[in-house]
Amino acid sequence: MNTTRTFDLLERYRSFPAKDDALCHKIDGEWKKYSSRDYCELAQNLSYGLYEMGFRKGDMIVTVSTNRPEWNFVDLGMALLGAIHVPVFTSLTTPEYEFIIRNSRAKAVFVSDARLLKTVKPAATDAGKTIKIFTFDVLEETPHWLSVAEAGSKCTDETRKAVLSISNSITPDDCAVLIYTSGTTGNPKGVMLSHRNLVSNFLSAAEVFELKPENKYLSILPLCHVGGRLGNYQTQYSNTSIYYAENMGTIAANMQEIKPDGFDAVPRILEKFYDVIISKGKKLTGIKKSLFFWAVKLGDRYKPFGENGWFYERKLALADKLIFSKWRAALGNNVSLVGCGGASLSPKLERVFWAAGIKIINMYGLTETSPIITINRQYKGGVKLGSVGTTIEGVEVKIADDGEILCKGPNVMIGYYNDAELTKAAFDEEGWFLTGDIGYLTDDGFLMVTDRKKEIFKLSSGKFIAPQLIENIFKESPLIDQIMVVGEHEKFASALISPNMKYFEEIEAGKPQETRVKGKLIESEEVLSAISAEVEKYNKRVSPHERILRFRLVPDEWSPATGELSPTLKLKRQVINEKYRELLDEVYRK
Repeated sequence: MNTTRTFDLLERYRSFPAKDDALCHKIDGEWKKYSSRDYCELAQNLSYGLYEMGFRKGDMIVTVSTNRPEWNFVDLGMALLGAIHVPVFTSLTTPEYEFIIRNSRAKAVFVSDARLLKTVKPAATDAGKTIKIFTFDVLEETPHWLSVAEAGSKCTDETRKAVLSISNSITPDDCAVLIYTSGTTGNPKGVMLSHRNLVSNFLSAAEVFELKPENKYLSILPLCHVGGRLGNYQTQYSNTSIYYAENMGTIAANMQEIKPDGFDAVPRILEKFYDVIISKGKKLTGIKKSLFFWAVKLGDRYKPFGENGWFYERKLALADKLIFSKWRAALGNNVSLVGCGGASLSPKLERVFWAAGIKIINMYGLTETSPIITINRQYKGGVKLGSVGTTIEGVEVKIADDGEILCKGPNVMIGYYNDAELTKAAFDEEGWFLTGDIGYLTDDGFLMVTDRKKEIFKLSSGKFIAPQLIENIFKESPLIDQIMVVGEHEKFASALISPNMKYFEEIEAGKPQETRVKGKLIESEEVLSAISAEVEKYNKRVSPHERILRFRLVPDEWSPATGELSPTLKLKRQVINEKYRELLDEVYRK
């Protein structure tokens, strides 16, 4: 059958031989596996149970959950009924949950565990109406999600016929999900995506990744993230086993356990992997250390499909045997593919991982485009490292006069929920979606994204600064964890830098006790000198007006929990500006 709606995935599963480990997650130290038959049955029964509880087509249902199979049962269960899924990040505050529940007019919330329930339950109460709450974990104070599915398994024939009639009436252009953008400023916007938006995207992704039923995929990105949802759907379409990582801290251990063939990521995750690898290389001594960094330097010159010539390929084969094979071993030995999007990826990291036999499939898009607009392929001529690839099937891209990337296609959203004015402002007079990103197309059709339109600023000299490009270069340093470039209307560019304190703490731990800097390592002359040297080094790679002439170190590790990063790990520039206002004023103080 043709796949035109998200829940058609269930019928596709039924057409394959039963799969024992379709969806898997870890509970109490053991991997719990759901078969494809379990998946189909639980999702269908959930749709019946929701119907008998009074839910109907068009109703909004929120999920606030960690990655786990239950998310899928609810997702496609409500899709069968025509209810609209509103998936939300687990890192929000009670007022933020209240805004989304109230704004979406949600009628129910599925919450994964007790910790999240404490934050979400008051939000549901404060939203001003009675909202049903269910949990994925068994908790005494709230109904368990299985109670809905079990009730559905005992439903009447009338209910089964009614739900089937609703499912048959759902068209590809009906709204399937309402995703609230993470928002680096202000309240999030509700993006309405249709079945056509989502299905056209995951069909294209499945064609690019070419996953097989015998493969295993480690799902890392939150399923509420549009990129996480894309990876989730395209992996199911390929009948590939999905294993959900327990959390960010267990990724390496999970990889060793399941030995995945691929995983999904945002650039920040790959940066962390790379930092760990480089820090281990720095601890080596003698010939081992020399060989390690020889391999990294070789990888930085990598071009795919033998474009560097036979002599380079011979050296690369040696580097692979001695060094890069160990990198893959640390990831379980089977990883060859990584789907990456959501932010700007350092070209150096991309080249080095490809050299190591791990293909980073870099792509570009937004929540509003479901998300893929362009993507690199795995074949010769279909990839250009440093780019975000070429358009997927049915999608068009053009560059506006001011450099903004514009898009048309079946992937572009229905609109913003309850906001016709904002929806209208998102398109130009000819119906092109305005991405808000700046970029250009190469002669062979590859898209290069340079920065967010609203983040580019001008120095008092009239020179423009695209901060993301500069930040990505400086983040190649293992000493720099995060950096934010500033300087709008000033004479020169400066930066706030959050150092990689683990690097310096390891150095301190290796010193005699009496020489260690106690307490305020961030203020030590050693840290300041080391970062100064790195800034000087990486300044040589940018244009003179882009160089960081002054910087200030901050003692905090930026994260979504502390507010400096969005749930998708992008800089929240306004928040950082406000938090470090005095420090920023000091940078430019005469």
